Amino acid sequence: KGSKSDKKVGVIGLCFFELRRLGKVENIAMAGTNGKKFPGIREHLTKNISQVYNGLDVSCATYPADDVARDADAFKAALDQLKPGDVTTIFTPDDTHFEIAKYAVERGIHVLVTKPPVKTLAHHIELVQLAEKHGVLVMVEYHKRFDPCYIDAVNKAQKHLGDFGYFQSFMSQPKFQLETFKAWAGISSDISYYLNSHHIDVHCWSMQEKGRPLSVVASGATGVAHAEPYNCPKGTEDTITIMADWENTASKNRGTALYTSSWSAPKADVHSQQRFHYMGASGEITVDQAHRGYFVCTDKDGLASVNPLYMAYMPGPDGNFNGHSGYGFKSISTFVDSCIALNNGTVKLEDLHTRIPTLKATVTTTAILEAGRASLDSGGKRMHFKFDGDGNITGYA
Repeated sequence: KGSKSDKKVGVIGLCFFELRRLGKVENIAMAGTNGKKFPGIREHLTKNISQVYNGLDVSCATYPADDVARDADAFKAALDQLKPGDVTTIFTPDDTHFEIAKYAVERGIHVLVTKPPVKTLAHHIELVQLAEKHGVLVMVEYHKRFDPCYIDAVNKAQKHLGDFGYFQSFMSQPKFQLETFKAWAGISSDISYYLNSHHIDVHCWSMQEKGRPLSVVASGATGVAHAEPYNCPKGTEDTITIMADWENTASKNRGTALYTSSWSAPKADVHSQQRFHYMGASGEITVDQAHRGYFVCTDKDGLASVNPLYMAYMPGPDGNFNGHSGYGFKSISTFVDSCIALNNGTVKLEDLHTRIPTLKATVTTTAILEAGRASLDSGGKRMHFKFDGDGNITGYA
């Protein structure tokens, strides 16, 4: 039995059902590994989406069949039904992203993949090259890039604060989530790939055309995840901190960054603590994404700091979904709109790399995540990045 999600209605399914109502997508399919879960999923979709949002159509094909208990290749049967120019989303365990994305890209299908897109720089670069070869968009669902506060903060950091000097981020989730995560935590991925990826991407985004990371070193805390009642593998990190040294391109001045993520936090007023501090030569920025000054207290759930800027779930006056301005919805709709524009020839793939978190625009984030993992595995060794003649990261040592 998994832990309760902080997204009771869901995000991806709801967004695509709404995009279908708006006429931007047509047929929808869902692929998993256990077909026996689909009757319960359909019941959930009907109760929590269709009956809430004015009878919103939640019909979709499902793979594998309802009587199939296990089929790890069901995604192939689903993707084989698509044609070039169609879209797919990948929200699966971290170590499965590469195989699924590659299968889709080679068939000319546009891809939206959750963070981290892949776990290694080599896989990231290979997918970038395949996407360019087949002319398809691969976008990473770094939805914080659509948060109005983060957009404003990054714009100010890039244009008004001078050389980068210091960045510090923190993101956590409550330890009860390990009831779900223990299926893969410390086995196929870690808390840094899962949560640090968000703010590492925000920092890398702010440093586009401005600077590059030179090296990273990582450390981790243990004691909660591998103990009762979670029993993750011995040594599974509860908290991971990556420290990165950066270089400003023009001045060659140095900057330093600390990225920390944890899944051993207590239950609090928010599901996920998330904040960052950026300091440049001419000023600083502090953003607390967890607290937007909006608190709700009920007999059932107690005190909560809520964030409707991400997903606004209350129906609008007409009874339909009314969360089009939320940055969770915008991330999905921007991907779909970009694919439509590519298919229509009104935008070129290379134009999108500076506008949205394409795979090509997020190489540095994956490099830092992988090097951080390598540092942990080597007992805290500092990893130095290697670059080609054009300044692109090619590896680390």
